[in-house]
Amino acid sequence: MRGRASAAMRLEHYLPQQLIKMNNNDLRNPNLQITIRISRSSISFAVGDPKSDGNIVYEPYEVNGSISMSANLREAFNTVELLRSGYKNALLLIDSTVMLVPQEEYVEAHAPSLYRYTIGGHAKDDIARAQLPELNVTAVFSVSHDIRIVLQDHFENVNILPVILPVWRHLYHKAFTGSRQKLFAYFHDKRMNVFRFDHAHFRYANCFDCSHAHDALYYILYVWKLMGMDNNSDELYLVGDMPHADWLKENIGKYLSRAFAVNEAADFKQNEMAKRKDVPYDLKAMYL
Repeated sequence: MRGRASAAMRLEHYLPQQLIKMNNNDLRNPNLQITIRISRSSISFAVGDPKSDGNIVYEPYEVNGSISMSANLREAFNTVELLRSGYKNALLLIDSTVMLVPQEEYVEAHAPSLYRYTIGGHAKDDIARAQLPELNVTAVFSVSHDIRIVLQDHFENVNILPVILPVWRHLYHKAFTGSRQKLFAYFHDKRMNVFRFDHAHFRYANCFDCSHAHDALYYILYVWKLMGMDNNSDELYLVGDMPHADWLKENIGKYLSRAFAVNEAADFKQNEMAKRKDVPYDLKAMYL
């Protein structure tokens, strides 16, 4: 169910029964970690252990576009039952532009100024980092200082990751099946992350604003050519919430012989959470 939930409303009143096999005592276990996903225009919450039982409670929040995302989040703590259930630990997944720095070149003290110089702006934001040892890089990204303060006011422990990081980790392990070179495009929140791996490194990674399929087609073919990939033998994998998916798949097939839309249920071995169309792929990649 979308929208703000009454504080007095019981969990089972606003969450579909077929999606919840955990009882309320399980949900209110303070040792569970709640995940809060924030993009430029959306907020959602998730709790559960879908890897063991396939179940997760996932609740999108109705954002008030006239106030900031931090103000929306603060208001959500007054109305959303999941946020009032006594969780001590939170993971924030933030849709933020990421700067990748090779581990051997990363200097903690230089990261904030380097990020602000490279990406531009973000003078009032906090600069965070996450390690990707399997890819030998440090991901540097921004998070609203106000959002961070709201979370620290309500949780004992707050971890923060960029939305794209669990997707990178999941697809990295799939990149080297077979001998063909692979390019990935992940669609979410009217954006598209395009990336390619080369052994234990990134060969390419960038993010494009992408609300129309025509833009997606242009950027994908641009990166494909930039990478010198073969139109007949190399592979493109399309993942996530594609704009005008049928049009995009049809038209990209006119240029690339081996373009595939990832079947999310099959990708995560038919896990029940993976079959849900309302849950973003990055959350599936993180939980599963």
